[in-house]
Amino acid sequence: MGSHKPNTAIPQAFYAKEEGVSGFTTETGAGQWGSALAMACQFFGLDCQVYMVKVSYNQKPYRRVLMELFGASVTPSPSEKTAFGRKLLSEDPENLGSLGIAISEAVEAAVTSNGQYKYSLGSVLGPVLMHQTVIGLEALKQFELADEYPDVVIGCIGGGSNFSGFAFPFVHQNLTAGKRTRIVAVEPTACPSLTKGIYTFDYGDTAEMAPIVKMHTLGHTFVPPGIHAGGLRYHGMAPHVCTLYDHGDIEAVAVPQLATFEAAVRFARAEGIVAAPESAHAIRVAIDEALKCKAEGISRVIAFNLSGHGNFDLSAYEAYLAGELQDYAYPEAEIEAAKERLPSVPQPA
Repeated sequence: MGSHKPNTAIPQAFYAKEEGVSGFTTETGAGQWGSALAMACQFFGLDCQVYMVKVSYNQKPYRRVLMELFGASVTPSPSEKTAFGRKLLSEDPENLGSLGIAISEAVEAAVTSNGQYKYSLGSVLGPVLMHQTVIGLEALKQFELADEYPDVVIGCIGGGSNFSGFAFPFVHQNLTAGKRTRIVAVEPTACPSLTKGIYTFDYGDTAEMAPIVKMHTLGHTFVPPGIHAGGLRYHGMAPHVCTLYDHGDIEAVAVPQLATFEAAVRFARAEGIVAAPESAHAIRVAIDEALKCKAEGISRVIAFNLSGHGNFDLSAYEAYLAGELQDYAYPEAEIEAAKERLPSVPQPA
């Protein structure tokens, strides 16, 4: 798949098969999660219905082809297949979609399937984050073999899965073994849920079908601009990550789209690896941290998570090289407006 997503897709499909369901419904942004779940469902003879955020569906056609190659059905979201999708399209036929909207459609499809389908999520939830920690545990073992240890750990972040998978084992070392590693989450300025979102209770999806959880959120009605890092365009954040951020155990920084692609191109030309636009956010900050070390005349061990390849994102690189991409910053006025649409949750006395 070229990403971290099979670490959770395969166990989820395994247990669904044991439970006797017919298949999964799910959402996907950039398509890495949809591809992984489609593959896992094919392994275990399950059906897979994917609702792909419409802007990514149009930007990344080969991700759709890969999902269909593994037998999944892929629908651009919002769609005419669900009541919520039809409602949104009647209000705005040009709606680009969001992960929150795609989640709502996938949940509705599962709920109306008379128990034949389960909804599967590839990020945010605790079990998914724990599945992904195989990444950080392996990284710890690699550092042990190299007789090194990182001063800085960096990961891109959207819903929290690849960042948590890489960073949580290092957080554990900080909390239990006296380590002092800086742990940095990197998000796009166009969707800055940690750096600009409100830490409060909110729905996990736009239609208010998913549970209410406490998280940093831009508001469940947030529809992000169509940046190419489709996997980072979620309005909220994994509650576990939010708690760590609120406690000061991790840092967060937002970077713009153009600087991210500049870093990705530099990395590709130096290393021969084309990174996914999502992963390139971590590369941007890793380069920035290295340049700080150079300016300060000091040495630090910097580790970042290259969570996915960009072999299906060449249209995004083409647009960048042609000077057609632009930066987006989430406006403060929209954050204030989001407060008005948050659910009312009784507070304990």
